[in-house]
Amino acid sequence: MHTVGSLEPVFALLAAERLPNWHIASILDESLLSSVIANGHVAEDVSDRLASHVNTARANGSSAIIVTCSTLGEAVDALAAKSATPLFRIDRGMAERAVSQASTIGILATLPTTLEPTTRLLESTAKRMGRPCKFVSQLVNEAFAQLKSGNPETHDLLVQEAYAALSAEVELVVLAQASMARALQAGQHDRPYLTSPELGMDQIASLLRLSRMSAD
Repeated sequence: MHTVGSLEPVFALLAAERLPNWHIASILDESLLSSVIANGHVAEDVSDRLASHVNTARANGSSAIIVTCSTLGEAVDALAAKSATPLFRIDRGMAERAVSQASTIGILATLPTTLEPTTRLLESTAKRMGRPCKFVSQLVNEAFAQLKSGNPETHDLLVQEAYAALSAEVELVVLAQASMARALQAGQHDRPYLTSPELGMDQIASLLRLSRMSAD
């Protein structure tokens, strides 16, 4: 389930690689993210529409559901607690890897609505894993607007500049949004960075394989 259309083929490939025997279907609703950005938070109507999509996926026969939008992560957790069908947020694998690898972690985002839930996820993950981590967050205000306006090069430059500044303060940088990963794919980097798509799909695929083994 996606809120950014350009990420649909990215996750289709990741799912095909990691879950080759699964049939993959997708739902795209960019209005969910647009509503959150406009309101500044995940309002009740967004949670209700997300729940409706989850119910549709379940009714269509899905045996597992993944929401790839980090901004909706906490709403996904709330629904997952009540869902008989496994429902996953994409950024939990990234959070666990970050907390296990570093004590000072930078969180870089282009949307405040993603920065806040990502920070809370990392903090709760560190507490659960017993890791005394320090988090330093940075918001790249103009980058997402540039991306939506059709200026990906400007978006990438802004993210690269913010990453360079943040990496001077921390051991590792987390990119809060999957759309940011393209900006750092080329070139040398002073600090390692993590993104949610690959790490999230790795963790989810492992959990689904274990679930199927236990069912057998």
